[in-house]
Amino acid sequence: METDILDAHTFWMQKAIRQAENAFEKEEVPIGAVIVCNDKIIGKGHNQTELLTDATAHAEILAISAANQYLAAKYLEDCTMYVTVEPCVMCMGAIKNSRIKKVIVGTKEPKSGFSKFVSPDFYTKIEVDFGQQEEQCAQLMRDFFKDKR
Repeated sequence: METDILDAHTFWMQKAIRQAENAFEKEEVPIGAVIVCNDKIIGKGHNQTELLTDATAHAEILAISAANQYLAAKYLEDCTMYVTVEPCVMCMGAIKNSRIKKVIVGTKEPKSGFSKFVSPDFYTKIEVDFGQQEEQCAQLMRDFFKDKR
């Protein structure tokens, strides 16, 4: 049973990584997210802050909006989000407000990730698991920023 869960996490994180690669190809910070409900992607997104000239157009926000539209509901209580990089505080607030129960994170974001700024009391009802395909997610970020810094 545990192997099946790990295989499912790998499968869905690969979908999020594909979203991050879409962002990379568009010269956006390569972060991707998918929201899964009943073994189906109901929302997906990748960073589009440059394209949309919108500082809030993060992968997680776009995925939540798509999932809300798909379900015609504001709450995503039976859903899991897979995201390649640790969400920022804004995105974690949106995750909490949308009532997503579980977030599977690829790699930590030591500079702006929510865990640096937010007390665990803030997200007690959300299960957060770090390190799913961590190296692949981190490498995308390193590749993107190597020529920019």
